[in-house]
Amino acid sequence: MRRVLTFSTAAAAVTAVAVLCVALTAGVAAAPDAGAVPAASGTGPTAPSGVPSASADECGPGDGPDLVGCWNGTHYEESVDFAETDGLNESQLSALTDLTMARVEHVRQRPFREDVPVETVTRSEYANDTASGNGSEAFRRWNDQVWEALFVVGDDTNANDEIDSVFGGAVSGFYSPSQDRIVIVVPDGESPDIDPSTLAHELLHAMQDQYHDLTDPRYVGATQDGDLAVDGIVEGEAVHVEERYAARCADNWTCAEPPESDGGGGGGAEFNFGILQTVLQPYGDGALYVRELRDEGGWAAVNETMNDPPASTAEVIHRDPGYEEGNVTFDDAATGGWETYPDQGVEGAETAGEASMFVMFWYQSLEYRHTVLAPDATVRQNVQIHLDTEAQLESRAVYNYAHPVTDGWADDELYPYRNGDRDGYVWATEWQTTDDAEAFRDAYVRMLTAHGERDYAAGTVYEIGSESDFPGAYGVVREGTSVTITHAPSPEGVFELRPDADLTLPDADGTDGADGGDGDGGDGTDGDDGNSSDGDDGSGDADGSDGADGGAGDTSDSTPGFGVAAALVALAAALGVAARRSA
Repeated sequence: MRRVLTFSTAAAAVTAVAVLCVALTAGVAAAPDAGAVPAASGTGPTAPSGVPSASADECGPGDGPDLVGCWNGTHYEESVDFAETDGLNESQLSALTDLTMARVEHVRQRPFREDVPVETVTRSEYANDTASGNGSEAFRRWNDQVWEALFVVGDDTNANDEIDSVFGGAVSGFYSPSQDRIVIVVPDGESPDIDPSTLAHELLHAMQDQYHDLTDPRYVGATQDGDLAVDGIVEGEAVHVEERYAARCADNWTCAEPPESDGGGGGGAEFNFGILQTVLQPYGDGALYVRELRDEGGWAAVNETMNDPPASTAEVIHRDPGYEEGNVTFDDAATGGWETYPDQGVEGAETAGEASMFVMFWYQSLEYRHTVLAPDATVRQNVQIHLDTEAQLESRAVYNYAHPVTDGWADDELYPYRNGDRDGYVWATEWQTTDDAEAFRDAYVRMLTAHGERDYAAGTVYEIGSESDFPGAYGVVREGTSVTITHAPSPEGVFELRPDADLTLPDADGTDGADGGDGDGGDGTDGDDGNSSDGDDGSGDADGSDGADGGAGDTSDSTPGFGVAAALVALAAALGVAARRSA
């Protein structure tokens, strides 16, 4: 990511696109469309807009851009003469790269235009390069409020450090468009360890760059949601090609065995799974999106979408290129010395988007054992919502980001504020219908009361005590299709931020009274306080109660790919599930 999930200044010169190798890849079935890849020029089947591959006889030394499926004299049907990819010397790495380039060409049905250098860096070197240099103090303070508003990073935790931990500990490799090279992250103190899937994924990014120029501003979203949306096509195509590549390895290619994972950061690495699952969204939903584009319009449809990337995660989640967004109407009316951050985000605002909002509610079940998405279900069942998907990928876990609570997203603008040493925010959201707005508002109130100690009173500022990770005062107002959330350290601060909010102060005795109904212009809820950590909560290893709350990494020019074998193992353990394959 490039804004909220921003890389450090050390990596800023790299402008990288990296791979989230999020699969537990023990065994893959042949992909349904594997047979559409041509076997040789003139004879093999060709998908729409694809280029037939050269035969082995046509492939000779020096052949490259003129032929598909042949690179530097290596034909895609050949195989490397070493069984494993750990401890590669320079000539072996070069041979593996040539073969993988030829195979990526064959799968993608398009030739590379030039060689792609492949280098390695140790995990400690990568972590040092990407840690702690993320922007100004103003950015870091602004960014903290964004992730606190999402109830993913608590008040006493540094969001930028959390991001550093995710990126520094889980990235397995990246492609740098500004330097036209691939960097593979390898374990410390060992010879280069190359995962063929990671190499294929990053080579596809190199091909994208050669045809589309990934340094173009259209491939950098101005907001978190915009960045995740762009990654939906950029990473989605890479995962789709990687899927088909893996299917060929399972079917009729001889492929080197991947090395054993270094654990993504060494023994027992922990991650903030709220951040991790947010940045994973383009890799699953994006791959399914690209698969549908290709099924309906061939590679030409993928190329067209690369030229005009998605604008929101909603478009990718619902695989709807025509997804209609709305417009938030927000006027800064703050008094009492509160100021926005005009130089951060888009004129001070961040757009979280549907994917981040879904993770916000889901994470409450994994990390805090609160049932927010489905209040009448158990914690285990709420966690499972993220794992139940209609469509499947062949070689990796894929996660669900669609739910009625967030499906109706139309737009949002989140404005962090500062006032001396006090922090707050106003989050204006817009929804497709009043029912969508009410569903989001009710879920948000459930989340508040789950972290608080009392019921919610309609039209009243709600307070969460200092023992919570998210202390302070909150005002929630729904007006038609709009829901506005205001947060400050105290109830008085809420009214300083939004003087005209249709809210009242809490009772002097600290009780909020009974809950009320909802109506246009009101902010009542359905009476469920959402604070469900009750008896049948699915307690035990399978319910996600021990979800890690690790850390994160920031990088400003690269979009890291997580080699996340360790992260996925940890997540599978936390959730009590294994990666699934489609039948």
